[in-house]
Amino acid sequence: MLTYSFTDTGSDCLYIHLYKCIKNDILSGKLPAGTKLPSKRSFAKNLGISTITVENAYAQLQSEGYVYSLPKKGFYVMEITTPSATAPAVSSDNFQITRPSGYQIDLVSNQTNPDNFPFSIWAKLIRETISEKSEELMAAPPCGGIMELRYAICSHLKAFRNMDITPEQVIIGAGTEYLYGLLIQLLGFDKAYAVENPGYQKLAKIYECHQVCYHAIPLDHYGMDIDALEASCANIAHITPSHHYPTGIVTSISRRYELLAWASRKKNRYIIEDDYDSEFRLSGQPIPTLQSIDQSEKVIYINTFTKSLSSTVRLSYMILPKHLLEEFYRRFHFYSCTVSNFEQYTLARFLSDGYFEKHINRMRTHYKNVRDAFLHALQKSPFASHIKIHEEDAGLHFLMDIDTSMTDSELLQTDIQHSIHLACLSQYYFKATPEIPEHTLVLNYSGLTLEQIPVAIDLLNRLL
Repeated sequence: MLTYSFTDTGSDCLYIHLYKCIKNDILSGKLPAGTKLPSKRSFAKNLGISTITVENAYAQLQSEGYVYSLPKKGFYVMEITTPSATAPAVSSDNFQITRPSGYQIDLVSNQTNPDNFPFSIWAKLIRETISEKSEELMAAPPCGGIMELRYAICSHLKAFRNMDITPEQVIIGAGTEYLYGLLIQLLGFDKAYAVENPGYQKLAKIYECHQVCYHAIPLDHYGMDIDALEASCANIAHITPSHHYPTGIVTSISRRYELLAWASRKKNRYIIEDDYDSEFRLSGQPIPTLQSIDQSEKVIYINTFTKSLSSTVRLSYMILPKHLLEEFYRRFHFYSCTVSNFEQYTLARFLSDGYFEKHINRMRTHYKNVRDAFLHALQKSPFASHIKIHEEDAGLHFLMDIDTSMTDSELLQTDIQHSIHLACLSQYYFKATPEIPEHTLVLNYSGLTLEQIPVAIDLLNRLL
């Protein structure tokens, strides 16, 4: 029976301490692949802790891909291939998603509810910024952004994502689309980019607008398919490992190491890690970033405040590997930062004074309440026997399979008549193939209110 000490857990709660102990034993080889973990009840009794503590630790390990479960048999250690110590260091033709126009209920857009924005705190910080930073507000910021905000982002990422970075590595930009364009210029127009299939349609359009080659790489249950990625001859892999949109897949730890090994095999290979809504994992701890386990400086990390604050706050950032910084500043030092000093200084104080953490905690509670109420309403709806819901822990959306004879095109044409905006999983594929799933809705509830849920259920009932 496994035994761990709980006399010195530091600041960790019990289940996180247990999760870390088991994870370290898996990574060190003490628990080899295929090892059956103790049952939750016997393990809890042996350690002198509650069964729910063991259950939460196992759930976190499973979500990150360290273990897997077999029905009625228990939990087993996943085979994990870590990078070798000697490794060298170095067009869509299916129908598209359209923007909503006058819908009564919108279950596609990531637009946030205005009631959730911390207007009073933001206004207070703006007044303080104008009063105390009048001179700095009128000065031209560095091309990477003001240092006060970059320091605040470093502290936030260290506390929330356990990432050790320097402020110089942080580059501020007005939205991720702008940063994608900068990266294309930095890494080269001659490079081939790999995107996830299914995936974020706008990303492909950005690459098309910059006239660079990109390949749509299929996903399996563990993330981007490594064999397909290798066969594509792509140089840059653009992925969302913590929470893939729209499938909700979390890239397993073993696949993360395979991706890092792929990147390290050639000098001009990199991984763009888009961590777009990691703050809103509604169960368990946040998934560790790929950047935090990267030893060869191959990961470029990107995140945004659009999801966490407001869809109209166009403020994003990327973390460049140190060896790319000199090249970035040599080539782009003349660029002006595309985010105003007013926003940067205000956000810096919002982060450093602890308001952002409180806002995220409040929003997690809000979104969990909306999700749970929406799921409950769907399960009690007149059409409950004709639907199957999955990936409900996937950030701010989930998938819903529908038993219907309508094609996806017919389903989406019908939604207009019923004043509800919907998207199908099939819309996120770049190429039309027989394997594309039909009749699966991607339901985004980030802009949904509790009061709108009965209306949404009524409209869905009319539609189905």
